[in-house]
Amino acid sequence: MKVTRGLTPPASRPYPVATIGNFDGQHKGHRALLGMVVHAAQSAQGTPVVLTFDPHPVKILAPHVDLRFLTSPAEKLARFEEAGVQEVIFLPFTSAFASLTPAEFASGILRDGIGIREIFVGEHFSFGKGRAGKIEDLTRLGSQFGFQVHPVQPVRFEGDVVSSTRIRQLIQSGEIEKAARFLGRPYAIDGVVIRGHQRGQALGWPTANLALPAERVIPPDGVYAATTVWKEQRFDSVAYIGTRPTFGAGERMVEVYLLDKEVDLYGQPITVQFIDRLRGDLVFNTAEALAVRIEQDVHEARTCLRRLSQAVGTT
Repeated sequence: MKVTRGLTPPASRPYPVATIGNFDGQHKGHRALLGMVVHAAQSAQGTPVVLTFDPHPVKILAPHVDLRFLTSPAEKLARFEEAGVQEVIFLPFTSAFASLTPAEFASGILRDGIGIREIFVGEHFSFGKGRAGKIEDLTRLGSQFGFQVHPVQPVRFEGDVVSSTRIRQLIQSGEIEKAARFLGRPYAIDGVVIRGHQRGQALGWPTANLALPAERVIPPDGVYAATTVWKEQRFDSVAYIGTRPTFGAGERMVEVYLLDKEVDLYGQPITVQFIDRLRGDLVFNTAEALAVRIEQDVHEARTCLRRLSQAVGTT
């Protein structure tokens, strides 16, 4: 897959079929839209293209907003490639770019800059200065500038429109299992294992520790049934997010205990997939009381992971 920064001559891509967006999360709605783009491009022997922005428009238009992301830049690109996208074009989102009128965007970016022949966007798509351009404007401009517009209805699941905003809300409220159903996979964060205080080791529950990645959506503090992925191996796990208040509040991080495997993961990159929330964070009077509760958490995590595994096996 080709990654392009800025505009390049349209002649470099045969019959571009595109979509536009930020695609944070690569959820079920995104994958349905990307599938339409790829299928249409393949049918025309063309190029499936994603047009996206760097930085995220909110960073320029509303810098006071604390926007957190569902996917890292590397994961987003990997999922575009998995979907069959052949080129991702990053446009620098600046104040000048945001001031383009709908007609300037359609002619200068879509027609002259990319050479788009077909474009798939959500039926509520907005574009141009002040988000003044709507889908009917894009359709009219497409007729004027020589490209076809395909409005796409939103994907609904369990009565809700599947959107990145809704998934962020679910994760931040601890509804991890429901968020996974909207994403089509468990929500995950990754990082390199760092040294902790080894309190888990002393309690008999050694953990691998991760610093919380900046600008990512983080589930609320508490204990989770989880899966840890390391070198393409998957381990049933218990994950904790919090500041370890029993020992005096410290740095907020992720601690992961592998249920059935002892592996020295220090310095290794791992991915933690959050399967379901078991409980919130608690303060215990003694380390021994905490150890007893961890044993209960491990039992509940095994039960949860077994239940979900059996449910997947019957679908």
